[in-house]
Amino acid sequence: MTQTPSSGSPKNLFSRPSYKESVRIGDILRKETVGGMVLIAGAILALIWANTPMRDSYFALRDFHFGPTLFGVDLNLSIGHWAADALLAVFFFLTGLELKKEFAIGDLHNIKTAAVPVAAAFGGVLVPALIFVAIAAGSGGGTELLRGWAIPTATDIAFAVAVLAVIGSALPASLRIFLLTLAVVDDLIAIVIIAFVFTDDLKFEYLGLAIIPIILFTILARYLGKFFAKRAWAAWLILLPLGILTWIFVFGSGIHATIAGVVLGFCVPVKRTDGREGIGLAERFEHRFRPLSSGFCIPIFAFFAAGVTVISPDKGSGGLLTDPVFWGIVLGLIFGKPIGIMGSTWLLTKFTKASLDKDARWGDLFGVTLLAGIGFTVSLLVSELSFGLESAHYEHAKVAILAGSFLAAILGAIWLVPRNRRYKEIAARESRDDDQDGIPDVYQSDDK
Repeated sequence: MTQTPSSGSPKNLFSRPSYKESVRIGDILRKETVGGMVLIAGAILALIWANTPMRDSYFALRDFHFGPTLFGVDLNLSIGHWAADALLAVFFFLTGLELKKEFAIGDLHNIKTAAVPVAAAFGGVLVPALIFVAIAAGSGGGTELLRGWAIPTATDIAFAVAVLAVIGSALPASLRIFLLTLAVVDDLIAIVIIAFVFTDDLKFEYLGLAIIPIILFTILARYLGKFFAKRAWAAWLILLPLGILTWIFVFGSGIHATIAGVVLGFCVPVKRTDGREGIGLAERFEHRFRPLSSGFCIPIFAFFAAGVTVISPDKGSGGLLTDPVFWGIVLGLIFGKPIGIMGSTWLLTKFTKASLDKDARWGDLFGVTLLAGIGFTVSLLVSELSFGLESAHYEHAKVAILAGSFLAAILGAIWLVPRNRRYKEIAARESRDDDQDGIPDVYQSDDK
C-alpha cells in the first residue's frame, strides 16, 4: 500500500493513477491512436495529390466556394475554410468536454497535481514563441513575420498520443498521462490565443446573439441530461440546431468560429445531475461524438490544410529555405518544445519539493517532450490565421509544420523505442521472478 507523504515530504511530479483513472486514460489513448493514424493518412494523401501533375485539381477543390447568407452573416466560404471553421468546431467541442472533465474530476482538479503540466505547458508555449520571434526579428522581415509567433506553440494531442501509444506501450503510465494532460492544457492556451490574438474586428451584436442559444443549450444539457443520455437522436434534433446557431453568431462576431465548440463543450455537465454515481453527460457525448471528430472532421481538415506543393517546379525550394518563418517554426517545434517543457519541470524540482515519480526517469520525460513538438492540427489552423491563404509565408509555414512534426516524431521514436524495450525486459524479468517464488521483486533502475 502506498504511504501518504507527510507535509514536508517531496511530492511526485508524476504519480500512479487510480484504477478508474487508468481505465479512463486508456480509453482516451486508444481513441486518439486511431484518430491520429487517420489524421496522418489524410495529410499524406493531400501532400501526394498536391505534388503530382494533377495538383491544380486539388487546389481547385480546396478553394471552391459555397454557402448561404444567414442572419446577415456571409457564409459563402471555400471548402478549405469550411473544414477549418466548421469541422474543427466539432474537434474543439470535444476539447471543451475534455478540458471540463480534467478540471472537474481529472488531474487538473487538484491544484498541486495540475501545477506540473500547467507549468510545463506554459514553458512549452513560451520558448518556441521566443525562438520564432528571435529568428523573425533577426531577419529584419518586419511585423508581418512576427504574426506567426504562435504557430510553433501547439501540441497536436491526437498525433502525439498516437505516436506514443505505438512506440511506448511499456513506458510508465504516468508519462502517458503527463503527455495527455500537457496537451490538454496546451489546447487551452491555444484556444485563448485564437480567441484574443486573432480577433481583429469584434462585432458585439453577434456576440450578444450567440449568448441566447448558449444559454438554452446549457439549460437543456443541465436539466435534461438523462433524456439526452438515453436517447441519442435527441442531441442531434434539439442540441445540434442550437450549436449551429451559436457557431453562426460567433463566426459573425469576428471571433474564430471554433471557439463556439469550446464554449458549448464547457456547457455540458460532467457529473450526473441527479446526484447519483455514474457516467455524466460529458463522457457520454465524448464517447458518442469522438468517432465523428477522429474519423471524419479531423482527417478532412488535415486533407485540405496539409496540401502544399513542397517544391514548386518554377521556383524550386530556395524561397522556402530562406524564409525565416520556415526555420522559426521547425526550430521552435523540435528544440523549443523540449527546452521549454524540460526547463519548466526542472525548475519545479529545483525550487519546490516536487520530484519525479520513482517509476519515471528524466530520460523518459525528455522523449515525451520531443513528441510534444508534434504540432499539427492547431498549428495549421494558427498558420492560416496568422498569414492568410494567399501568403507565401502560409505555404512555407505548412511545410515547416509538417517537417517539424515529422522530425519531432522521428526523434521521439529514436529516443523512446530503446527505453520502451528496456521496460519490456524489466517487466519480463519481474514476471519470471514472480512465477518462481510468488513474491514480486522491486527493480530499481540505475538509469538517470
